[in-house]
Amino acid sequence: MKMFADLIAATSGYALINGVDISKDKKAALASCATLIETPEIYPALTPNEAFKMLCEIRGVPPEERNKRIDEALSRVKMQEWENKKVGSFSKGMKQRVNVASTLLSDPQVVILDEPSTGLDPRGMSEVRDIVRSLGNRLVFMSSHLLAEVTEVCQEVALIDHGKLLVYDTIDNVTAKFAGGTGEVQVGFAGPVVLETGAAISKIEGVVSFSRLNERTIEVKFNSGVITQSKLFEAIAGLKAGAQTFESTTGLEDAYLSLIKETL
Repeated sequence: MKMFADLIAATSGYALINGVDISKDKKAALASCATLIETPEIYPALTPNEAFKMLCEIRGVPPEERNKRIDEALSRVKMQEWENKKVGSFSKGMKQRVNVASTLLSDPQVVILDEPSTGLDPRGMSEVRDIVRSLGNRLVFMSSHLLAEVTEVCQEVALIDHGKLLVYDTIDNVTAKFAGGTGEVQVGFAGPVVLETGAAISKIEGVVSFSRLNERTIEVKFNSGVITQSKLFEAIAGLKAGAQTFESTTGLEDAYLSLIKETL
């Protein structure tokens, strides 16, 4: 990711963004790109509004468009009411939401995010994931060590071990090929799971089996080649049986361990 942002040079090979070699024409390659690398920080004495005006000027956003871009970026991360509060008073999750918003000011086609939820509490992680999902009209290139997070927000995945690319494909294809073709999720309900709910879930297309972990939680195994997690979630929610949580015990982890077993 630092190579794509031209922060370090490649020892061999090359990095292309939209077909442009970053080492040969940095300005053209990064013209449609925004990056958030490692642990970015906005000056704590500035407000988001002040910081974003500075960033707009640095990035060449036309003066007449700056206020609109700032409003849209803060609205996307639900931070409008904090635009005139000093960043130094924000929680870590709030700061990261502002950091992600900063990447949107230049209306990029490509957004590079380096572990955007690292170090956040569960609420902060959930907020950042929601924001990443909302960027679906852009190409988002994200790194993460949290495979459940990757499964939750990404459509395609590249798995790397010791600097070597092991596989690049859709998540469904990777789990189908290297994890036995099945995925697992734990579903939590507001009340005890009744037999009728279990029977209805077992009839959902692609569901292989389910087991009760406790009176309010079940684990569902599904054929990832037939149904994706998002479709399974929609189907279970559609039963209106009081489902409250949907936690992936992703097959992507099994696929990764299967691929790197020779290097462990």
